Amino acid sequence: MSQRTQAIGLDVGGTKIAAAVVSESGVVIDQERVATPHLDGSAPGVVIANVLADTVSALCTRNDLDVIETPVGIGLPGLVRRDGSLAFAPNLQTASGANFPALLLERCGSRHVHMENDGNAAAVAEHAWGAGQGRSDFAMITLGTGIGGGLIANNQLIRGRNGFGGEVGHMIVEARGIRCNCGKQGCWERYASGSGLGLLTTRAANEGRLPALVLACGDPERVRAEDVTTAAAEGSAEAKAILGELAWWIALGLSNLVELFDIGTFVISGGLASAAGELLPVATAEMVTMIMAAETYQSFEVVPSTLGAHTGALGAALIAMQRSA
Repeated sequence: MSQRTQAIGLDVGGTKIAAAVVSESGVVIDQERVATPHLDGSAPGVVIANVLADTVSALCTRNDLDVIETPVGIGLPGLVRRDGSLAFAPNLQTASGANFPALLLERCGSRHVHMENDGNAAAVAEHAWGAGQGRSDFAMITLGTGIGGGLIANNQLIRGRNGFGGEVGHMIVEARGIRCNCGKQGCWERYASGSGLGLLTTRAANEGRLPALVLACGDPERVRAEDVTTAAAEGSAEAKAILGELAWWIALGLSNLVELFDIGTFVISGGLASAAGELLPVATAEMVTMIMAAETYQSFEVVPSTLGAHTGALGAALIAMQRSA
């Protein structure tokens, strides 16, 4: 295989970085996961760039790739300008303003580094190889620490004037609601993400609505979102009720997107996708009740990603291949 038929995708999240060597047909050849550092560096993104450079170098060495010429794509949770610079990252603020292509060139010599919003990268991957394959229009929703999004219309990624299109997690769904890391109040991601489930869990535990889990964990403050998803999968009615609340918040955001863009298909990925069996049917049913004249629409689908945990890295790698061609 030539260098340009493989690329490295780096999916940078609030808690972890997922990296993969990807073939031009979407096969993951090698992979690695490392924790996302959050210490302040001497300049924006420096500590993260150090980890990314080490990861790229290690993957290239293991797979006999030229670190200088192999395309590298980076998916980031924030506002990525059309020129590839990271303008602002609410859940990764030590990286806001970082020029990762320049930082990786300095650290490991990579000459073909391309940046994109992580939700956009996930949408590109699902459109090429996953649940969005064969669909000309759909919305990608990534439910992780926050909420990312990517919009595909007429088989094209919608990037917007600045490149900031698809930042669906920062729609306001609760006026003067919970303060978000972005600085606003009431953003969708504060209620319908992994951190949103954490808030719902803590509130329910303190209000006495999770007695079995509180008993098992020993204290209301020790009950975590992961405990709820595990208990729900095991059939716990009290845990399923909390996931039902989360599904309602997910549905609220999806219904807004339907009204705005006339979307028929949503592809869901991210950490919460593991609870898709509990969440998505309820979210779909709730969403329909929130849409004006829902019966006049052709159909609605809310489906899980078929690429799983690799979605973001696959998309970042594909974007790097396309832009390095």
